[in-house]
Amino acid sequence: MFRSYLYIVFFAILFFGQAYDSFGQDPQYSQYYAAPLYLNPALAGSELSSRLGLNYRSQWPGLDANFSTFSVYFDTFNDDLNSGFGFHLMNDVEGAAGLRSTTLSGAYAYELRISERAYFRPGFQASYIRRDIGFYENLVFANNIDPTNPFGPVVGENLEGFGEPVNMLSLSLGGLFFTENFWFGATANHINQPNQSFLDGVSRLPIKMSVHGGYRIALAPGPMRQDFSHTFKERYITPTFNYKRQGPFEQLDVGAYLYAEPLIIGAWYRGVPYKPVENQSNRDAIVLLVGFNLPTGFNIGYSFDYTVSQLGIQSGGAHEISLSYIFPDPNPGKPRKRDTILPCPKF
Repeated sequence: MFRSYLYIVFFAILFFGQAYDSFGQDPQYSQYYAAPLYLNPALAGSELSSRLGLNYRSQWPGLDANFSTFSVYFDTFNDDLNSGFGFHLMNDVEGAAGLRSTTLSGAYAYELRISERAYFRPGFQASYIRRDIGFYENLVFANNIDPTNPFGPVVGENLEGFGEPVNMLSLSLGGLFFTENFWFGATANHINQPNQSFLDGVSRLPIKMSVHGGYRIALAPGPMRQDFSHTFKERYITPTFNYKRQGPFEQLDVGAYLYAEPLIIGAWYRGVPYKPVENQSNRDAIVLLVGFNLPTGFNIGYSFDYTVSQLGIQSGGAHEISLSYIFPDPNPGKPRKRDTILPCPKF
């Protein structure tokens, strides 16, 4: 119990000591393509069908200062408007102090055909964000400690008027260019830089930039599908990257997926080892993934982050699960304006 109090006091001092000059970071997913609306609003409706998905991430479960993130999303495409629409709900709990963030987002994307098999999708997203430090439930201050019994129960009341929940409106822009085998996208989140301070000061939420892309390389086809399509099972390898920057923090995910229908496995490295942060090596994790794209429309993936930073594997790494379902086309005989499938992975 006393050890838990020490963690809470430490993170309270750290948090409020930097309240006027903080660089808050957004949650992250290792399976970033399994959280399409969180990665880039231009991906709204990219499947040209309705899609429902959820993501869960548990980071550093071996530490008291762990992170837990859960999200659910839905998107669809309207042929008549040539537009995609999506909604995203995310809940994130960070660290021993229990910083809670709830985000509700709406996304819109428009699809432009710029050549025979090349497309561009601009996207826009508006998000309502509510953050709560759990000031009265999670934090212990000097006036809460009985000097005659410092290891006993907390006493007194916290100061009024501090640590109230913060409500923010965040605006984001994104774009995605893709062909049959190549894609390249970019996103700018929080372009209005809303104030995230729990005090009376100003602490702007920094803009988060993301640049991501990849190329799908076809391999020899697999056995014949057990259906009436008279086609072979797909086989390909897809190298990908995702570069992110928010405030002074940078990360780069680089790796590849191997798809042998319906199985997909992946491995990539996260970090920027050549660019340390505050004299600390900027290494994070090696990520391993296994998933299935089932013919019924269900997709399921599991990934594990093997921590290679100074926290080490004793932190517990990170476990991540993603589920999604692509609804059947309600008008299978209706001709589509696009027959090119977006080549980026689903995990």
